[in-house]
Amino acid sequence: MDATGWDERYREKPLVWSAGPNQFVAEDLAYLEPGSALDVACGEGRNAVWLAERGWDVTGVDFSEVALEKAAGMARDRGVEVEWIRADVTVWAPDRTFDLILIAYVHFPGPAWTELVARASTWVAPGGHLYLVGHDVVTVGVSGPPDPELLWDPESAASAVGDLTIVRAERRVRLLDEGQEAVDTVLVARNEK
Repeated sequence: MDATGWDERYREKPLVWSAGPNQFVAEDLAYLEPGSALDVACGEGRNAVWLAERGWDVTGVDFSEVALEKAAGMARDRGVEVEWIRADVTVWAPDRTFDLILIAYVHFPGPAWTELVARASTWVAPGGHLYLVGHDVVTVGVSGPPDPELLWDPESAASAVGDLTIVRAERRVRLLDEGQEAVDTVLVARNEK
């Protein structure tokens, strides 16, 4: 889906996703010392705003103007500042590194996703982390895109992070509102340089 399609999707209701952070983001990143963070394809900004509330200097990038307007409103309402950048993450690159790179539920066809993760791995500052969370291929049709080519698994995620050290690459269960269980891939990698 292109930016226009996502703009339309974000216009459909007040929030497409929840106002709170992804549960795994909250569980796993709460312990990190705040620094600079980049939320890649940040959507409506729920994870970026949550990080900013915890003292992070956050940049969120997305190609949907509607999503970024909602994200800016959420940040304003919650009294935090986030730098919002409208750009296509498949071609955009920052001009600096970050202590945390977050890629949450970004699902592109194989080569585009692998290329994004490989590029994002180079944006991690020394001592910093790359955090990936996305729909896992074992729950195709339950949650996330119905096309298995767009879904993740721990092995493919781990193979995409270049020279970063894998801290954890695993499948985690998430309970959906309907009571079903979804499985997500969660990966944490660190730049040991």
